[in-house]
Amino acid sequence: MRCVIARFPFDLTKNGVLESMKDVRPEQVTGESVTIGRRTYPAKQVGRIVTGQDPRDFSAGEVLRAMTRLGFTCRTAPAAAEPTGPSPIPQTSALLEVRANA
Repeated sequence: MRCVIARFPFDLTKNGVLESMKDVRPEQVTGESVTIGRRTYPAKQVGRIVTGQDPRDFSAGEVLRAMTRLGFTCRTAPAAAEPTGPSPIPQTSALLEVRANA
């Protein structure tokens, strides 16, 4: 399959990606990820290995689109968790007022 990553065309196959990633140890996943075999890799790591490009030259989205078209399971970055409970700002303000008045 022909795809464009970092403005360069690549002919990628599922078997080619599997072979490229076979002996690669996954880095810690903190954002977008691709599951290849039984391992889950950061999308940027997969892009770096498969294309040989610097990860700063392409987006994780480009890699996810290509890997999805090849049939790999891809996940986007989890949404940031919303803070729960009361805001710490009023409590901090109250503590600062007590110290200022002491």
